[in-house]
Amino acid sequence: MSNIVVLGAQWGDEGKGKIIDYLARDADYVVRYQGGNNAGHTVVIGQESFVLHLIPSGILHKKKICVIGNGVVVDPKALIDEIEGLKKRNIKIDSNLLISEQAHVIFPYHKLLDQLRERRRKIGTTGRGIGPCYADKLARVGIRVVDLLDKDTFAEKLKLNLAEKNEIFKKLYGIKEFSFVKIYREYLGYTEIIGKYITNTTIVLKEAVSKNKNILFEGAQGTLLDIDFGTYPYVTASNASVGGVCTGTGVSPKDIDKVVGVAKAYTTRVGEGPFPTEFEPDLMEEIRQRGKEFGATTGRPRRCGWFDAVLVKHSILVNGLDEIALTKLDVLDEMKQIKICTAYKYKGKFFRHFPADMRILFEGEPIYEEQTGWRHDTSGITSFRDLPLNAQRYLRRLSRMLDIKIKLISVGSERKQTFVLK
Repeated sequence: MSNIVVLGAQWGDEGKGKIIDYLARDADYVVRYQGGNNAGHTVVIGQESFVLHLIPSGILHKKKICVIGNGVVVDPKALIDEIEGLKKRNIKIDSNLLISEQAHVIFPYHKLLDQLRERRRKIGTTGRGIGPCYADKLARVGIRVVDLLDKDTFAEKLKLNLAEKNEIFKKLYGIKEFSFVKIYREYLGYTEIIGKYITNTTIVLKEAVSKNKNILFEGAQGTLLDIDFGTYPYVTASNASVGGVCTGTGVSPKDIDKVVGVAKAYTTRVGEGPFPTEFEPDLMEEIRQRGKEFGATTGRPRRCGWFDAVLVKHSILVNGLDEIALTKLDVLDEMKQIKICTAYKYKGKFFRHFPADMRILFEGEPIYEEQTGWRHDTSGITSFRDLPLNAQRYLRRLSRMLDIKIKLISVGSERKQTFVLK
């Protein structure tokens, strides 16, 4: 192990939580670098299922330091609920959890603004205040975790924010103003609980690097939801691609040794936005039920479609991926024929590189090549050579098409249903 980034190579929900959990065995530190509690990583251990939103997946392993980096936006109440929920399940959370003092804080007015904007223009947000919090950060009016530790600084910044936000709610939406006293007291109460976790995580990580510790960087969402490289505006508000690691933690790019992209054996996305390879309704429901494709955070049903090689090639290009971890191969076990999208056709032109023009993605025709399915249960298989021949052919074809090694395969939700391709 060395310093490894694990991130989504599609539209999120690729199974990153499971791959991070698998790799965390050899890590000393596991670090979240962007996003907020709009993300959800699911890890299944035996008969128990854990859904994590803000806390890195490494928390399920003993003797791992879990870091919430400065690039994450933190809802204190959601974080406390997550901590308490894990403690009730006998997961230790104490000195093994660190929160960056530079992370920005989500407030009730962020959530309401998020929900009101979604009503006006639907882009598929979770309504948890992530986007408006990042907007305040970029507008240089955000409140950071470190501000909560100083009552006077917090009061001053909160008053300034409420003066602006309450004016917006009153004049634009006709909504009653937020109370300064209520929010101030509520968040000071949260600070009493999470204060012991707050520190300068940039220094912590730089020291870890200098001591040759193994660091696992955990991405949320997926590259195609990246604010710059995703299907804008149907994206998240942060950099879910590899660049977010450096800006979201303070670690130098020179300290990153490997970048692993996680992709499903098919494609899914939640919410609005273009989806060229989306299934017809009947097949959509079949795969959704077989793959349990419902959002870990919201419970929303995921849209499902064929593997899109154009999309994943874009992720490989943007992130400089070294290898792919492919998940949910078992979900395709019953398929007679399996399709792979190799290009888009729009107005007589073929597009083999992922386009920035959303019209091409919404209206273009996906060009497919077909593979014969394997019609065999793969959920108990633990090596490539034991996979059905057609499953082997499918993996080899994807690897050649993407020009990248597929190194890890997942054939089920449990921790043990993962194996390395040698």
